[in-house]
Parts: sequence; C-alpha cells; structure tokens
Amino acid sequence: MTESPEVLIVGGGPAGLTIAADLLRRNINVRVVSAADQSFPGSRAKGIQPRTQEIFEDLGVLDEIIEHSTNYPKLGIHLGPFVLPRTMFDVREPSDDVPYPNTLLVAQYDTDAALRRRVEKLGGLVEFDTRLTALEQDSDGVTATLETATGTEQVRTRYLVGADGGASKVRAACGIEFAGSTDDSDRMIVADLLVRGLSRDHWHIWPARKGRFLALCPLPGDDERLFQLMVKLRPGEDADTGPEAIERRIHTYAGTRRLAVDAVRWKSVWRPNIRLAHHYRTGRVLLAGDAAHVHPPTGAQGLNTGVQDAYNLGWKLGQVLAGAPDTLLDTYEAERRPIAARVLGLSSELYADTKGRPLAATTRGDEVRQLSLGYRGGPLAPAATTTTPTAGDRAPDLRWHDPHTGPQRLFDHLRGPHFTLLAIGTPAITALPEIPWPTTGAPLHRVPIEGPDQSKVAQTFACPSPAHILIRPDGYLAYITDKEWTTTATRFATLTVPAQQTCQAEHEPAQQEFIRTIEKGELDR
Repeated sequence: MTESPEVLIVGGGPAGLTIAADLLRRNINVRVVSAADQSFPGSRAKGIQPRTQEIFEDLGVLDEIIEHSTNYPKLGIHLGPFVLPRTMFDVREPSDDVPYPNTLLVAQYDTDAALRRRVEKLGGLVEFDTRLTALEQDSDGVTATLETATGTEQVRTRYLVGADGGASKVRAACGIEFAGSTDDSDRMIVADLLVRGLSRDHWHIWPARKGRFLALCPLPGDDERLFQLMVKLRPGEDADTGPEAIERRIHTYAGTRRLAVDAVRWKSVWRPNIRLAHHYRTGRVLLAGDAAHVHPPTGAQGLNTGVQDAYNLGWKLGQVLAGAPDTLLDTYEAERRPIAARVLGLSSELYADTKGRPLAATTRGDEVRQLSLGYRGGPLAPAATTTTPTAGDRAPDLRWHDPHTGPQRLFDHLRGPHFTLLAIGTPAITALPEIPWPTTGAPLHRVPIEGPDQSKVAQTFACPSPAHILIRPDGYLAYITDKEWTTTATRFATLTVPAQQTCQAEHEPAQQEFIRTIEKGELDR
C-alpha cells in the first residue's frame, strides 16, 4: 500500500486545487489526483466573483489571476444592421469594505493554472491520468484504489475529498443521491475560437427565434482573435463542432461571411444539468464543487460556489486533523448545502430567461457577486434577525490607523490559516494576553485596535466599544461580544480549535454546553 497522505483529493479543478492549497499551507500532507490527462484546456467557467477574489487574495493567487483577466465587456446585441448596447455587470469603484467589487472575466484554464502553481509552490502536485476505481472506509480512514499509467495501487488516507466533477466517481462510490434533472434535448455548443473580423469591444450576441442565440465573447489573452463561442441548438440539430461547421453557424446568425474561424482550440456540447447532492459527507468522505452541485453557466456561479465550498471545508479539515471534534465537519454540509441550493435557484432562473426572456437573462444583479452569502442560523452561528453584522456574516474589509504601527488593513490581518481576534478599546486589549488558545491547529492572531479610529471599527461592526470580534479562518464572523472576554473565547475555542490530545475528553462537557447555548440562541452575536 502506498504511503498514506492525511487527505486524498480526487479532482484537480478549481475546488480540488483550492482545498489542496489551503491544507498545504496548514502543513497537512495531501495528495491530489485527477483522471484527466492534463489540466482543463477550455475557458468554460470564466467569471470570478468578488467574494471568490477575496479568497484568492488570501490564498496568494489573485494577482496572477488579475494579470490574465479583464472586466466584462458590454453586450452588443445584434438586431439586423443595428447593435443594441447593454450592460451585464455594472462597473463599481473599490471601497474600504469591498476591495474587489467587479466580476472578472478570466478563462478557466488561467484560473486553474494559477491555483496549480500555488499548490506546487506549497509543495503539492497534481497527478494526472490517475483514476479512482473504488473506495472503502472504516472508523479510522479510507482506502482508495487508484488506477495509474503504471498499474493499480491502494492508498490509505484519513479523509478523502471528492472534487471530481458532475460525474463524480467518489459520489457514486458512496451511493450519494444526486437529485435534479438533465435535459438532453436542450443543448449548447461552447468552444474557444480564433475569429478574424470581429471587434473586441462587445460580447456579441445574435438572438434568434424560440430562445436560440449565438454569442461570441472576447477572451483575455495575447491573441486578438480569441473568443468564447456559445450557440444554442434546436432539438435534434446537428452538433458538429468542426471549424467549417462552426464558421457556417456564425455566418448564418451574423448574416455576413466576413467573419472567419482560423482555429477551434477547445470545444464541448453542454446540456443543462441542474443537480444537488443529497449529502456532502458520508463518514470520512466529503464532496466539494461540481461533485456536490452542478449549475447552468448563467450567472457565473458554479466555479465560485465550488471554490467557496473548498474554503469552508479547508480550515475545518485542518482543525479536525489537528485534534478538534470530528463533528466540526458536519457543519460543512450544514453551512454550504443551503447556499448551493440558493445559488442553483438563481442560476436556473437566469437560464430559464434565455428561453423566454433573453434580454432579461443578460442582466446581472448584486446577488451574483456572492458577497451577501453567509451562515446565519447555521450550527456555528445562532439565528439572528438583526441587519447589523453578526455571527455568520462575511467580515468586510476595513482600514484604520494604529497610533503605534501606522495604516492597517483588516484583510492583511486575516490573510493566512488562522483565527483573528479584534480587540477594540483598552479593556478588550488588556484581556488579549490572558486568552488561552491551543498550541495545535489554527493559531489565534490578536489585533489590538486603539486610538482615534477605534470608534470607526466599532461602527463598522455595529458593536459597542470595548468589544472582541472573532473572525473565522474563512473570513466569516464567529462572534461579537462586549463582556466575559476570556471565558467566551475559551468556550468557542473548545468547539472549533483542538484541545491538547491528552485532555480532550475533559473538554467534551464544555463543548456540549456550548452547542446547547448556540441552539438556544443565548450566545452574544
């Protein structure tokens, strides 16, 4: 049997790479395998939402992704000789709380490449041409059978993450239901082309009857001819994706022969496959990304939701591997599955509009940016009706001036695999050294906030001063309190941060008491 990694990740796409990078920076031994013979070659998932950009900044890949991106161009809807301009995404200015307000247009192969290079820099590697053929698990771990170019091997691991796409072998091996629908009569060609004779100032759309359309979106890159093609097919229509057939389709929709297809770099035939896994976890096997939910392409939600799955799961796996209660992993499904269901509803509604209300389908509201998604009312955040920031909400970025160290930015303090405790005001700051924190698992980064700007920070979180604000490793508020500094922090630590292995059992009553406190909604925000 092959040497055991702590976590075996099946799938080398955005979700698998994100969780690999997050675990590697926690010094966890991971192995990443992919059935594909190379990284994904197409542009398919090309929209990176603001919340995902914040995650990528934390993981150290955002600058590289930005280098290969642009903002989304305006739509150019061709109606005979006229071109109707239309805005899909409003361009917004960065602000203190939202530093990355705009959806980025970047081909998936560039996103994958940036994540893969980050994994490699952290000491990891994606093993291509390596297929999972079977898995068995027991109370101590998972035994996975892998088929490689050199033969069959068995790998023993403590946990296995299935991030292997909509046709997930991991999900199938676990017998997890994948509820939803696939419409084989509703097909779309998606391809990356080199096209001559077309301007790059618009995302060109030629609508046709009964919801059919052809679209050509300019992709970032060195070649001015590079576009992503999307063309909706009629039921039973030939799906020929050869260069000559695609060029004929373009000529037909555009009503001109002046456009020429020089090459087809990548191509696929897509069918609306809208599904959600019944469970995200069975024992020591967990699902993430398209293995857990598949979306229509509308709204640029699928890749982003998968990356955020991985970001939620990474710190929890890290904590459990360091000794935290295994039940922490149950909060992964409890927090992420409702969000996937909500996002699926949004994507499906936008896709349905392409059939009957095509112009409505070109409009994107604030909900697609995923900044407002959070975990209020989940197992780690008591239910709250307040409109002010509270447990389970995304922590906004924030700038202030420290009288001793100068300008500060909250996201700089959040960057890394730790919890962050903001202490506003003298009494809260004085208590910082007294707060016990386990020496294993995610450390606690203590941030004192004093001086003229402490009221500004308190106002951002709508809390009194003095106060303590604990922020999870994935950038969501854990609690806000203005009393019992050391007691509250300790009780929270016993739930989410590992106690020393030799004395973990004696903390179990405190863990159960805290769970009951959450269920009753009696904890401070």
